[in-house]
Amino acid sequence: MSKPEIYVSTDVEADGPIPGPHSMLSFGSAAYLADKTLISTFAANLETLPGANGHPNTMAWWAQNKTAWDACRVDCQPAESAMRSYVAWLKALPGKPVFVGYPAAYDFLFVYWYLMRFAGESPFSHSALDIKTYAMALLNTDYRDATKRNMPKEWFDKLPHTHVALDDAIEQGALFCNMLRTG
Repeated sequence: MSKPEIYVSTDVEADGPIPGPHSMLSFGSAAYLADKTLISTFAANLETLPGANGHPNTMAWWAQNKTAWDACRVDCQPAESAMRSYVAWLKALPGKPVFVGYPAAYDFLFVYWYLMRFAGESPFSHSALDIKTYAMALLNTDYRDATKRNMPKEWFDKLPHTHVALDDAIEQGALFCNMLRTG
């Protein structure tokens, strides 16, 4: 019998648009079964990359979101130890991990880069599922019209969106599972 897919909703907080010149500050993942059972979570705050700098536009945003900034700067760990622990966590899940993001293009970019750079592997392979693209398909609308404000209210649970990575990963994972029910 094949293992079930585990939807690993992941959110990233970073200090710029791309990894390398900029750092992933924190990330959180919430592992869900398709029926919205939350199996496990993982979160880490990371030390910044040597030689990397915050992008001015991103740092201006962080200056306006001090609570979230403070949350992602507590108990920072080296990227190598965090990513190795993350790989172990992913491999211990009771199924095949599927990366889920909103937007996946941004979050997966950072997670994949950090996994390959610091752990040498990605249990996700090199693919990710994008919530917004899935919404576009379900709503039969243009991509740019597939925004949260245009999504049905019943897709949303009363969960916070705080820009703290794990909070947002849990919220977005529940959204995705609710969408699966309608698809």
